[in-house]
Amino acid sequence: MIAQDLIMILVYTFPMFLFTIFPAIKLADYLEHKYEIQESQKRMIIVVSTFLGALTLATLLQLL
Repeated sequence: MIAQDLIMILVYTFPMFLFTIFPAIKLADYLEHKYEIQESQKRMIIVVSTFLGALTLATLLQLL
């Protein structure tokens, strides 16, 4: 049962990218202006925050 839940969470993660990419870009823009980070760091923030946000939404969707 646990393996099935993990598979479903990973399946739900892909559509959740649509909902998390815009907030991730806004977060990276905010951090770029506030802390003057480099472009490579900005891209890494976008990728990581998008994936973590999508994973969080998918987990909430599966568990609730």
